[in-house]
Amino acid sequence: MTQISPLRDFVVGLTKLYDEGLDPQTLQVKGADLLRTLVSRDNWLPDEFARPNPERYSQYLLHCDPLERFSVVSFVWGPGQKTPLHDHRVWGLIGMLRGRESETQFERDGDGRFRATEKSFLEPGEVASLTPGVNDYHLVANALTDEVSISIHVYGDNIGGVSRATYDPETGEEKTFISGYSSEETPNLWDRSRERKAA
Repeated sequence: MTQISPLRDFVVGLTKLYDEGLDPQTLQVKGADLLRTLVSRDNWLPDEFARPNPERYSQYLLHCDPLERFSVVSFVWGPGQKTPLHDHRVWGLIGMLRGRESETQFERDGDGRFRATEKSFLEPGEVASLTPGVNDYHLVANALTDEVSISIHVYGDNIGGVSRATYDPETGEEKTFISGYSSEETPNLWDRSRERKAA
């Protein structure tokens, strides 16, 4: 049986960091430590939030802070699936839970066009950070062509409601979008009845 308590512990820990009134940079650094702990184990994500869609990657909401200060999302990547070049406009953390993910960073030139600067890979248990104005333009992909990959993303806002943009790297053309989420349900973090029955 999946034990969802690690996700609940993560949400509680991040909420406490917010309640300390930390600046965004410190919050992100301490949040990365919490996320590293969460993705160090792959036994807590419910199956319904780990299902790939053959058409495109899925973005399942796992938790949104009641004040929309942060959100936690499972990204489920079918073999070879990828995002377009896009931004976030809020800070973010990416923790690799299962499989392997590639990230290609981009910089915008003076003429508005983009050029790829570096490509990196995330392995299970690793965490990467995104910061607006520093490294916010990227393209993310499942680095595996024959397996599903899953990463856990944390954002400093309700990312499903943030107006963001995708970009054509060649022309710099910008298309705004609001991503929403792939499912209309979220895991029930607070019902401990099953845990008590199992004990």
